Amino acid sequence: MKLAVGFITYNETSAKYLADFLPSLQAALGFLPVEDYRIYAWDNSPSNNQANRAALDNFNKQAALAGGSLIKYFTQGVNLGYGRAYNFLIDAALTDRAEYFLIINPDTVLEPAAISELVGALGSDHSLGSASPKIRRWDFVGQAKTEIIDSAGLILKSGLRFYDLGAGEKDKNQFDRAAILGPSGAAGLFRLSALEKIAVRPRPEQKPQYFDERFFMYKEDCDLAYRLFLAGYESRLVPTALIYHDRTAAAVGKGIEKIIGARRTKDKQIRSWSFRNQHLLFVKHWKNQNFVNRVFIIFYCLAFFIFSLILEQFLLKQYYYILRPNKY
Repeated sequence: MKLAVGFITYNETSAKYLADFLPSLQAALGFLPVEDYRIYAWDNSPSNNQANRAALDNFNKQAALAGGSLIKYFTQGVNLGYGRAYNFLIDAALTDRAEYFLIINPDTVLEPAAISELVGALGSDHSLGSASPKIRRWDFVGQAKTEIIDSAGLILKSGLRFYDLGAGEKDKNQFDRAAILGPSGAAGLFRLSALEKIAVRPRPEQKPQYFDERFFMYKEDCDLAYRLFLAGYESRLVPTALIYHDRTAAAVGKGIEKIIGARRTKDKQIRSWSFRNQHLLFVKHWKNQNFVNRVFIIFYCLAFFIFSLILEQFLLKQYYYILRPNKY
């Protein structure tokens, strides 16, 4: 099998998007014979919320009538987080002997050529462990596709700081040849043999983890991209693969006042995960850093502590987990 596609749903947060997302996904898979791909959905919703399952069942009924591929539905009736849910789907893809795995958020719409362009990039260059589409912002409420970049791929700066390339800028093709570390967690194509190579087992009896499951949510894509990089794999932006994303937590600017203002609009749980997981990146990859990067990391840790002490004291309890990174 050539391709496995996996996406995660959660309550009404994702259910409202499926009427737009699923037809665009189906159209983007039109270049492959039905037998050459599988679609998997993992529902992180609680067992009493059937909104996503109902939408997927309805899609499957229509797909069956049209002779299309059915979506295989998985759930445990609880929220496992992003990484653990995707690890289950990646295992399913490997069981089905897929060559590539497409991670895609359901709050996106794909242009018809998006997947074929990504598959073509990995097929033509075996040094690539992953490929990133060009992701632009989508105004779901207004049903408008914009020219504002959401992510042209992840880039790495000094001190293990990861950023979405071009985020918030108008797309003028200025990043089409830029070097990237890997794709954003919103959408990216991965070579499954590369994911197998960098998988870890926290304990010998456990299943391999492709995403580190300690990252319940946020920055798990940064960790995966960095581990693929350390293993010698390259990544590439494929600018002809266009996907549009309704990012509800988008940054609104680069100045310190705008950044702080944007943070205050975000849920405290989101800020806690992001704070905790950035420190986990520091702890986990400290040994791979040179002297200059270590100086930057120490500076950022001090800055984060002062920031939380003065402005967001609720983050201070995250240090319990940060100082015991193997316990969460």
